[in-house]
Amino acid sequence: MTTLTLESMRADVARLLHESPADILDDDNLMNLGLDSMRLMKLASLWREAGAQVEFADLALEATLAQWWALVSRTATPTPASHP
Repeated sequence: MTTLTLESMRADVARLLHESPADILDDDNLMNLGLDSMRLMKLASLWREAGAQVEFADLALEATLAQWWALVSRTATPTPASHP
């Protein structure tokens, strides 16, 4: 399972929009940058596979990386500590 970070989420969005991650700012409205509902569903599915507890409707409500990262961070399932 891949660990989600703000930067990995940015890279996922950039890949779907055919943009450079550097061009996508935390507070950009991603719908205004061309993100549509089909791509948003793909992101939600991808991030759920990585362990995030996100739904399409939550992401669609406010489509910025800053808001999405806040949601992912708030709902993240803690990884059990490994013991030697």
